[in-house]
Amino acid sequence: MSDENKNNTHSSLEKAELSIGFIPLTDCATLAVAKEKGFFEKYGLSVNLSKEASWANIRDKLSFGILDAAQMLATMPLTSSLGTGSWKKDTVTALVLGVNGNAITVSTSLYEELKQLNPDFDKYHPVSADTLKQLIDIRKNRGQQPLTFAHVFPSSTHNYFLRYWLASAGIDPDHDVSLSVIPPQQMVKNLQANIIDGFCVGEPWNQYAVTNGIGHALITSYEIWNNAPEKVLGVNKEWACHHPATHKALIKALIEAACWIDKDENRIETAQIISSEEYTNVPVEIILPPLTGKYKYHADSPAENLPDFNVFYKYNASFPWHSHAAWYLSQMLRWGDVDDGCNTKNVINDIYWVDFYREVVAEMGLDSPLQNVKIEGRHAKKWEVDSHNGKQTMSVDQFFDNKIFDYTG
Repeated sequence: MSDENKNNTHSSLEKAELSIGFIPLTDCATLAVAKEKGFFEKYGLSVNLSKEASWANIRDKLSFGILDAAQMLATMPLTSSLGTGSWKKDTVTALVLGVNGNAITVSTSLYEELKQLNPDFDKYHPVSADTLKQLIDIRKNRGQQPLTFAHVFPSSTHNYFLRYWLASAGIDPDHDVSLSVIPPQQMVKNLQANIIDGFCVGEPWNQYAVTNGIGHALITSYEIWNNAPEKVLGVNKEWACHHPATHKALIKALIEAACWIDKDENRIETAQIISSEEYTNVPVEIILPPLTGKYKYHADSPAENLPDFNVFYKYNASFPWHSHAAWYLSQMLRWGDVDDGCNTKNVINDIYWVDFYREVVAEMGLDSPLQNVKIEGRHAKKWEVDSHNGKQTMSVDQFFDNKIFDYTG
């Protein structure tokens, strides 16, 4: 990458001082590294990173223009633009900030109940929800209250992963369990207080619960759907149209940060950065293992190898695939969160700005796929996709139940 391609003409920026919202999670790393390692500054940007208390805060502050941009769940530009659960505000994304990174964790007491029912229920990964289904049926016959599982936002990626996993075993998420919304950084406290029985959340909160003997991780989002998009950079559509040069500079800085993070030798420093009080305020020894591909499901068992648990750039992780957005929309339709009359193709074309991404990376001297969609669930091993400069290596994209999602676009 030449200096000429990397350096932006700072004087052309429509706005140089930006406020960007984030939630204290491991995958705020792209933003944190861009700030701390000078990538924002390199592209003429003075950025204030605003730590927010909840995803609802992120949505509202972005909608009202208090934030210029924000770390968002991959579903949020879709739901904000459609007005799902709140007012309608046209929101777009042209960059995925990271893939994978979540897990479903249950309390120690619920885990013990599952083990009593089936000692081998979690012997092999990915773990199914079949034994949980048996326990739910037993509790129902006894007249006990439904188990309560939490996720982080009404239309979050976590909500759809949790529902997908539960439903695969015949559990009705709307009737057989109780689902609640809790901000990520409050999950462990609620699990420890027995207010909830389990949760689906991003790291470092699963590993925090596991390390401290509060919970047991059952299945990661990587296992539910390999390399699914988790966080994206969201901006209001109106803002993007009025600040194209600033938008490009922002994406360039974040892509450079993502490339830096994905070098193995930089993962320790990345963990040190995001463990600080400004970001997650969680000990580095909890953050680091998943970032280096070591994942603990239980406090008293050795870490398992999950080398791609957190990916930020490699395998086209930053590319806003339309088929990714389509799968999330299919789950919104499945669970009644969007109207059946939703025109999937038009919605995705308006919100996931894949051509803008291509423009940016071309200016950086980087490559990108020629196609906007791929068949999700089809690839059980690494494969190649056609790109502007030849071929690019892609990673696996299977679902844990071996289903195929074929969105033609």
